[in-house]
Amino acid sequence: MLVFEWLWAFALLPLPILLRYLLKPATMREQQLALRVPFAQRLHSLTQRGPQRVLARRAIFMLALLAWALLLTALARPVWVGEQSFVPMSGRDLMLALDISGSMKQEDFIFDARRVSRLHAAKRVIRDFVDNRRGDRLALIVFAAQAYLQIPLSFDVQVVQKMLDDTVIGLADESKTAIGDAIGLAIKQLQHSKSTDKVLILLTDGSNNSGVLSPAEAAALAARSGIKIYTIGVGADRITRMRMGFFSFGAELDEAALTMIANKTQGRYFRATGTGELKSVYALLDQLEKIEHDEHIVQTQSALYTWPLSLALALAAIAIVFFKHAHAYN
Repeated sequence: MLVFEWLWAFALLPLPILLRYLLKPATMREQQLALRVPFAQRLHSLTQRGPQRVLARRAIFMLALLAWALLLTALARPVWVGEQSFVPMSGRDLMLALDISGSMKQEDFIFDARRVSRLHAAKRVIRDFVDNRRGDRLALIVFAAQAYLQIPLSFDVQVVQKMLDDTVIGLADESKTAIGDAIGLAIKQLQHSKSTDKVLILLTDGSNNSGVLSPAEAAALAARSGIKIYTIGVGADRITRMRMGFFSFGAELDEAALTMIANKTQGRYFRATGTGELKSVYALLDQLEKIEHDEHIVQTQSALYTWPLSLALALAAIAIVFFKHAHAYN
């Protein structure tokens, strides 16, 4: 459906004709003070009688009139409005924080019958979880020695999934883990949110050994900000890793700190030692933070002003060429 947002612009259509008949002719003194136009003689010649000159004058007049009408059409802001569609929205702001420290390289998870890294398994499971969260605003934070916002809060699930797929170890200094700073960054992103349901899901396989904020300080700030935090500790247990041939374990998982963070913010702590458990954790989170769909009406809009504007400029150019061509035969 075609809609003009500034329909009043068409009221200006007779303006050139009104100005022609309402404005008084210039006096002799005003004519003397007027600017000299180099092509005034050409204009005068077009006003003289004669079949060719009359035809040229009418053609230029019609081109100018059409150009003026098209300019007003562009000014009226034509918009093509699509059909109404209903989009589910929950009003929840859901932050995802993903550990990308060096220990997430360890291949102690099984996915599709092959050994994969902790990061690979986490990304695959989180991707499916994100796909089910249509209606929530989602954001992604990655952290190692520092925390970075990978994508701000957005309803665009596909963009979140794309950024998740592009997340690799090495985007941040992988030697340490700043859990407190990751929570602090989530708080900063949510501080201006009007949502009454703010949730952070934080996944890590280590302990906080970097950053400005300690886990206790970050949890206290999150609790005061009304942010619920679910923490997930990943990684096979020591015996399983030894069975797989891993003898260098890196930083051990700080389950006490992750439990404290969850308890302080009215969330929960989960432990996932394998892919099956990790899937179960996110399936449970899907139930704990179940989406209540409120349908919002959405209509796509496409601005069309460029078309009449381009045509008006083209007609003006043609009028100028026609004017010069007509004068050449005088």
